[in-house]
Amino acid sequence: MDATSQAVGTATAGGPVVGGQPGPADPLVPYLSADFPWYGLDEGWTGRRYLMQAGAGGPRAAAGSVDYGSLGHGEEPARQYEPRDMRRFAVVVTVARRDSRRSADNTGTLEATSASSAAWLAGSGLLAATWPGQLDRALRQDWLDQQSALAWDLADDLSGPGWSTLSLPVNGLPQPFRYRESEYGWVLAGEAPGVLLGAYGRGVSAYGTGFATVPDLTAYTRP
Repeated sequence: MDATSQAVGTATAGGPVVGGQPGPADPLVPYLSADFPWYGLDEGWTGRRYLMQAGAGGPRAAAGSVDYGSLGHGEEPARQYEPRDMRRFAVVVTVARRDSRRSADNTGTLEATSASSAAWLAGSGLLAATWPGQLDRALRQDWLDQQSALAWDLADDLSGPGWSTLSLPVNGLPQPFRYRESEYGWVLAGEAPGVLLGAYGRGVSAYGTGFATVPDLTAYTRP
């Protein structure tokens, strides 16, 4: 597993400084600063699109660098438990292809990214969005820790029995992905030109999805 897999929730953003105080962060800034293409669902998806989060590959990554990010489709996943939450969504995770490299402070090495990176980020994203409502809030972290460890192990063994193969279009061409379902939703991971791809969702069939590069990210900023 690479360092990117440990970076869930490490957001990168920026905004103007007004009167000596930081202004509202422009959510597009980290996405536009990335040195890799972003992927979302293709034109077959006609529903809502929205930005989620872009981040760096670990606490020692170069300042301002962006290594991965997510684009949402459908209803936004709940940020906290809602009774009978039936939100339908699909999230596409784009991960930069990175070779093994020195950390920004030169104290260590960041491992190369792989399809397992995308699988882990997608799996942990699904967990964060779909924790069981019957759990007491005090027990949520224990559940997340347990399930995250399982997701980590699964992501490290994409060729194992926990995954099946699913062919989906990427820019119109079939591409193999590793796929698995659970009671909380589905997760898949694979490769695309220039990047690694992960995705997760619930209430939206993974079998009917397709991916494509995003030529204009402003489509993800509209209400």
